[in-house]
Amino acid sequence: MAVRACGLIIFRRLQSAPPSKVTDGIEYLLLQTSYGTHHWTPPKGHVDPGEDDLQTAFRETQEEAGLQASQLTLIEGYKKELHYPVRGKPKTVIYWLAEVKDCNTAIKLSEEHQAFRWLKLEDACKFAEYEDMQATLKEVHQFLCSKE
Repeated sequence: MAVRACGLIIFRRLQSAPPSKVTDGIEYLLLQTSYGTHHWTPPKGHVDPGEDDLQTAFRETQEEAGLQASQLTLIEGYKKELHYPVRGKPKTVIYWLAEVKDCNTAIKLSEEHQAFRWLKLEDACKFAEYEDMQATLKEVHQFLCSKE
């Protein structure tokens, strides 16, 4: 049985971006783990018994980044499922896309993470060392560009 985790890819739009290039003003939230290789990742975590996947994504985001569901707008039409092995066991991670309503909302980390950054796509891809996460961030960016 695969380990199952869910999370949100969170972005904000900077007000300073020129209107013609709205997607240039998009930054993605990545958290640096305080364990293992200290990799950078969107907030995510394991599904608790009795919880549905989206509930897990919102709960984990609140626990790991201090963001309440009411501070986020879930972006319709985007959902990504990643499959990869962790310590020899299969893992499934499902991500949805959410925008912070106020780009100045404070991030409050749990002890699971030691740092956070808001990053433009290119930098987010450098920080997210795993190829499937880099591809997912690029896909999200294309999705957002296509909605402009």
